[in-house]
Amino acid sequence: MLSLAGAAAAQSYAPGPIPPAVDQAHAKLVAASLVRKVLDDVKADDARALADLKTLTEIPAPPFKEQARAEYFLTRLKALGLKDAYLDAEGNAIGIRKGTGNGPKLVISAHLDTVFPEGTDVTVKERDGRLYAPGISDDTRGLAVLLSWLKVLNDNHLQTVGDLVFVGNVGEEGLGNLRGMKALFRDHLDIDGMVGLEPGEGQRIIAQGTGSHRYEVTFRGPGGHSFGAFGLPSAIHAMGRAIAKIDDVRTPENPKTTFTVGKVSGGTSVNTIAGDASMAVDIRSNATPALLETEKKIMDAIREGVAEENRRWNSDKLTYQARLIGDRPAGQTPTDSRIVQVAARAIAGAGRKPELDGVSTDANVPMSLGIPAIILGSGGKTGGFHARDEWIDPRNAWEGAQIALTTVLGLVGVQGVTEPLLDKRSARR
Repeated sequence: MLSLAGAAAAQSYAPGPIPPAVDQAHAKLVAASLVRKVLDDVKADDARALADLKTLTEIPAPPFKEQARAEYFLTRLKALGLKDAYLDAEGNAIGIRKGTGNGPKLVISAHLDTVFPEGTDVTVKERDGRLYAPGISDDTRGLAVLLSWLKVLNDNHLQTVGDLVFVGNVGEEGLGNLRGMKALFRDHLDIDGMVGLEPGEGQRIIAQGTGSHRYEVTFRGPGGHSFGAFGLPSAIHAMGRAIAKIDDVRTPENPKTTFTVGKVSGGTSVNTIAGDASMAVDIRSNATPALLETEKKIMDAIREGVAEENRRWNSDKLTYQARLIGDRPAGQTPTDSRIVQVAARAIAGAGRKPELDGVSTDANVPMSLGIPAIILGSGGKTGGFHARDEWIDPRNAWEGAQIALTTVLGLVGVQGVTEPLLDKRSARR
């Protein structure tokens, strides 16, 4: 995931005006003594949450191998009060903190997996006030914040009106293909919204989900000796022709749409006409129609490259196959939606300027289904994402955690203080 701290590469823009109803509800919420106590306790719990962060970080969670971390996170959910928490069939850790009833059901989530392969040293090291370890901020910090929220809510017996669904999900990174979120929203049709946590200090709101299709394209030919069999088509030459044609594809600036051939392989030796070659293609867009149109152009370019190589050698022996290996749906939460407005008000209330961005995250799934969803920062300055020297500066990280929790409480409502600002989906049908 592109972090919220590094999302400046995406198009950033300011949210619209805050409606009076949202402004008034926010003022009432943060003025309540119980809510102030809960937010103060998020700060007070910072040191203990840091210990959780270190422990979780040192439990490896490579793509498709998140089970050990999921099981530990599950034990923490249960220890902090969610006795009925469980692992679903996909491997997500899920626990529901019930509200008083008849309120919305809001997912609050962070992903369990990191991009780092099995065997990576995930020992946490401290230097100059920063903590360094692979995956420590993306997204282990988010998991630690969820546990801190659960603790302070239960310690203060704060009762929300709506239900809070705590989720540590699998499959966000790489070819995980958002499988955890796809399973969650497939199996739970009564979810009314989602607030996910990713690295970031707290001022950014991800309300645009960049969709992507990824393909593995394999080229196959007869192969042969570079001298003795000269005249046969080459799988590598065909791939080269295809890449050159892909490079000529034009995409719209708005919605932002991109592509790249990110990986190539093939051949046997320097003196061989290659009988096989393969490449990995990534196609992205902020809108599904543009994604599909670009995908069609790229598939046409591949087909033309293969045909051109066959014609060059008067052959029909060279073939190719394109296999979809990644499918992330595009989606958007409208900038004037209640969930964005509530988050923007919480950010402004903390003295920061809210900004909207669009990247690829777990929120793509609910966005594509028309379910209100955003991603917020879990707090702390961070950097080195997807690198072995990934780091987080935990000083004042509690500020981002407070902002996101204020957003969550505004959406689900607090018994005796405010009504939920997030609508139940059934009410909109």
